[in-house]
Amino acid sequence: IITLNRPEVMNALNPPLEHAMLEVFTTVRDNPSIWVVILTGAGGRAFSAGNDLKWRSENEDSIREFSVSRKDAFNHPEFGLWKPVIAAVDGYAVGGGLELAMACDVIVASDRSQFGLPEPRRGLMADGGGVHRLPRIVPSKLAMEMILTGALVDATRAKEIGFVNRVVASEHLLDEAKALATEMMECSPKALQAAKQTVILSGDTPYWDVLDIEYSMFKALKASGDFIEGPKAFSEKRKPVWEDA
Repeated sequence: IITLNRPEVMNALNPPLEHAMLEVFTTVRDNPSIWVVILTGAGGRAFSAGNDLKWRSENEDSIREFSVSRKDAFNHPEFGLWKPVIAAVDGYAVGGGLELAMACDVIVASDRSQFGLPEPRRGLMADGGGVHRLPRIVPSKLAMEMILTGALVDATRAKEIGFVNRVVASEHLLDEAKALATEMMECSPKALQAAKQTVILSGDTPYWDVLDIEYSMFKALKASGDFIEGPKAFSEKRKPVWEDA
């Protein structure tokens, strides 16, 4: 479990936090014993309230010490993290916080959560992939309504439109996220990573090119021990023993 730990500012994002997060995700990527990641926020008020504009305005000099870092860098194909990432959202996920949640593979939310891209109400626009990702997650017209009004959507509505996978009471949030992670860990980690990699790399790719990507992923999976272990365990009516990721 990775926790955004700036509860005093509703886990607002600043360069030090973004760099620390990238370091942790690098460790996750390079550790074969870690199969699934849960990303959440401390404090119970917010997953993340977005970019910390106050910090940035007060640290104009020190901000130059940090190289450019994207909050969603862990999701970039060049970074190569193909392990599943679950966002466990309790409270506000707005602006950059929503973009961070969207960069995760699935979202589990508490029933008191709120989602939105309110940047236009501040004279800004979402610049962390939000306006690109949102119409690819929910129907276009609903995405445009959220983007063009800056209004917030509650967890129930977010689940109705397909933005959130599961909604539970706040006190059960992490248990539900862990249960989902456990479901994923029943699968071969190599198979999961191959599937995720195919989804990420295919994007808007033409159909026949996607088949080429799928074939290359399947070819790599076929060379692993899991390719033999899965069918063998099924035929022997036992749980499979997967190789590390």
